Amino acid sequence: MSLSEGVDLLRQGLVTGIAGLMAGGEEDTETTQATFITFNQDTTCVSVGTSSGYSLYTLNSTDALEPVYQSDEPDVYIAERLFSSSLVAVVSNSDPRTLRVCHFKKGTEICRYSYGDRIRAVRMNRSRLVVCLEESLYIHNIRDMKVIHTIRDTPPNPSGLISLSCDNTHCYLAYPGHSHTGELQIFDTINLASRVIIPAHEGQLAALQFSPSGTRIATASEKGTVIRVFSTHDGSKLYELRRGLKRTASIYSLSFSPCGSFLACSSNTETIHVFKLDEKLKETAVLAGSPPSDDGWFGYINTMVSASAGYLPSQVTDTLLQGRAFASVHHNQTGTKTLCALAMIRKSLRLLICNEEGFLLMYSLDTEEGGDCSLIKQFKLVESPTVLDQNDIVETTDAPINQGNYFFKNEETFPGGLFLSNNPDVAVTYSDKLRNRTTNEMTESEKFHEMAAAAETPPKTCFLLDDDGEFPPVAFKAS
Repeated sequence: MSLSEGVDLLRQGLVTGIAGLMAGGEEDTETTQATFITFNQDTTCVSVGTSSGYSLYTLNSTDALEPVYQSDEPDVYIAERLFSSSLVAVVSNSDPRTLRVCHFKKGTEICRYSYGDRIRAVRMNRSRLVVCLEESLYIHNIRDMKVIHTIRDTPPNPSGLISLSCDNTHCYLAYPGHSHTGELQIFDTINLASRVIIPAHEGQLAALQFSPSGTRIATASEKGTVIRVFSTHDGSKLYELRRGLKRTASIYSLSFSPCGSFLACSSNTETIHVFKLDEKLKETAVLAGSPPSDDGWFGYINTMVSASAGYLPSQVTDTLLQGRAFASVHHNQTGTKTLCALAMIRKSLRLLICNEEGFLLMYSLDTEEGGDCSLIKQFKLVESPTVLDQNDIVETTDAPINQGNYFFKNEETFPGGLFLSNNPDVAVTYSDKLRNRTTNEMTESEKFHEMAAAAETPPKTCFLLDDDGEFPPVAFKAS
C-alpha cells in the first residue's frame, strides 16, 4: 500500500467516524413534540398528546404538575376532559370519524358515535357535547349522549373553530357564519335556536372564546391586530383591544380569567398580551387597557380624542381609542404555536403558556399594576411517564387498567375515592361474579349514572378537604 492510499483510507475513516458521531448527536438531541395541548373548561386541567399517547395534569400548584392519567394509545389528536370529572372525549387518527367517551378511572368506554366526516373539534360543558365536522355541527345532550340537534351546511371549517360556553344559564355555541368575512353565529344550545349574528370582523375569524359567564365573547380575525369583545345578549361591541400596530399576526388562542375581568391573547409573535376589561373605562367610552381619564398625558390624550371624535375620521378615532395591553410576557418562541390560559392557582391569578415543544410556563400576574409578568416555573409536559410510589396508590377491586396509568386523589365526580390499582390481576368481585361479567364492564344504567354524575354542577361553597390552606395539618400529641 502506497503512502497516498494510506492517507486516503485514513481520511475516509475520519469522515465516516465524524459522520457517525454527528448522527448519534442528532439522535440524542431529538425531542418529543406535542401533537396537541388543550385546557379543560375551567382551566383546572391540561391535556397534552404525543404520537405515542396522551396525558392529563391537574393545575393546582405552582410547584409541580399533578399527573391524573396517562394513556399509551397512539395517534390521539383530541382528548377533552369534562371539568374535573373522570370523563374524557377521545378521537384518534386511526378512526377520525368516531368519538369515544371514556371513563378513564374505570378503564371503560361509556359510548361511541360515528359521523360522516372527520371530527375537527369536540367541546363539552355540563349540559351539552358538541362535535364539529367541516360543514356541520352535532349537539348532544351530555346526560344520555342523544343527538338533539344538527346544524348542517355551515361554512367550511377545516380548523374546527368553535367555542362552547361553560355556563349552564348561558349555554351558547359560537361558530363562523361566513366563509369569507368575520361573521359570527351565536346559537342557544338549550332552546336550540339562533341567538344573534354578529359582524365581528372584515376578514375571516381566527379565534373565539366565551367568558366564563357566557355573557361575552372575544373574537380575532386572521389579520390579528384587533381583538373585539361582544355581548352575547344583543351582539353589541363592548371592547376593542389592539394587539399591535406594525404587523399582522396569527392569533392562536384567547382566554378569559375565571372572574372575566382579564383577557389573554397568544399569537405567532414573541409577545403574550393580557388586557384588563374595566367596567369604569367602558362607561366613560375609553376602552379597556387605557389609563383613566385623569392620569397624566394619557388621560389628557384620551379626553381630547373623545371630545374630537366628531371631527376626526372614524378609523383614526377607533385606532386611538382602542385598548392597550395591561400586562405582557416576552418569550423567545417566535413563529411557534403557543397556547395561553388564565387560571386561579392557590387563590392567585396565573398566566399559563404552552408551546409545541411540550413546555408549560407559569407566570405571575399583578392584577393591580400589570406590566411585565414574572416567570414562576417551567414544566415539561412530554417527558417520560411519571412513576409513582406504590404506597401512593390505593388498591381496590375496581376494574383493571387496560391502557395507561391513573393517578388521582379527590376528584369532582367521585369525592371520597374511586381509586384503581396498577395491578392488572385485580380479583373479580362477588357482585361481578353474580352478574357473570368482567370488572371492566358496565351496564347501561351504570353508564347513564356516570354521565349524569359528571354533568352535575358542584356546590358553589364547598370544603376543600385536600387544601392545606383551608385545613392546615394538625398534630396531636399522645397523652
